[in-house]
Amino acid sequence: MKKRVAVVGATGAVGRIVLKLLEEREFPLAALKPLASRRSIGKTVPFRGESLAVEELRPEVFDDVDLVIASTPDDVARAFIPRAVERGAVVVDESGAWRMDPNVPLVIPEVNPHAISEHQGIIASPNCSTTQMVVALKPLHDAAVVKRVLVSTYQATSGAGTQGAEDLIEGSRAALDASADRYDYTAFAHPIAFNLIPQIGSLKEAGYTSEEMKMVVETQKIFGDPTMRICPTCVRVPVTNCHSETLIVETERKLSAEAARELFEGAAGIEVIDDLAEGRYPMPLECSGRDEVFIGRIREDLSCDHGITFWCVSDNLRKGAATNAVQIAELLVSSD
Repeated sequence: MKKRVAVVGATGAVGRIVLKLLEEREFPLAALKPLASRRSIGKTVPFRGESLAVEELRPEVFDDVDLVIASTPDDVARAFIPRAVERGAVVVDESGAWRMDPNVPLVIPEVNPHAISEHQGIIASPNCSTTQMVVALKPLHDAAVVKRVLVSTYQATSGAGTQGAEDLIEGSRAALDASADRYDYTAFAHPIAFNLIPQIGSLKEAGYTSEEMKMVVETQKIFGDPTMRICPTCVRVPVTNCHSETLIVETERKLSAEAARELFEGAAGIEVIDDLAEGRYPMPLECSGRDEVFIGRIREDLSCDHGITFWCVSDNLRKGAATNAVQIAELLVSSD
């Protein structure tokens, strides 16, 4: 059944990818309405060879909408998403506003597609760093039950929005011409050019950041297992796009590296690139613009009898955000 769709945040980096994916994947549209804040009024967005005018985000714009894909700050999501649901729309939300609400399913289609049947008008899409990790954990968990995960992330500046990307480019330019002190960083509290920042998000409990705690609680919710132990460290790195992660995974049943590789190769949404002798492994430059979760450097953990360790890369704007949301929308259509 064709849907009347609104894309909230249509002029942002993720919103533009959502529009592109709706076109590329031939989503069954009866109508499309791009929405954004008042400052975007007068702008247009390309779609199927046309330029669509952006409408202001107001409650009444949802009156003739069946499905909403929203990419907004949390406060905007809290204010407007209930208004859309009241008017009969189902909302796929990419913000963090509703992810841990017990009445809102948190969905990755390759992992827990059945959860969409529990929605009461809102379906949440996880944090980008959580999404690629959980896609990678899924085949291991199904085969051998994941007990404990140690994860370090290396997160691209695009995860901080367009200003994050600009900070990297302009900060690098300033550093190279010895004028770094004259560049005023906006997205980051410290220079990101030629630097690493071991803090993403605000300080939370026990010295962990909000980004790190998202990875813990969201993963437990998606797998329905509050006993799964997860220890994350999230680091911002001077890479334009694609988040990378190092994972050490302890399972109840021992898996060999070869068994883990076969599980990854047979899993939906995963592509294995793993040939250390030939220098082949996933790298951000090669994974950007792709929808898969890429895995390499698969090996047994030398410090743990039931441990597997590997390297994981994924486009945080696509599978980490836009692609996952569109896949959820496709699930909704197929379940009608």
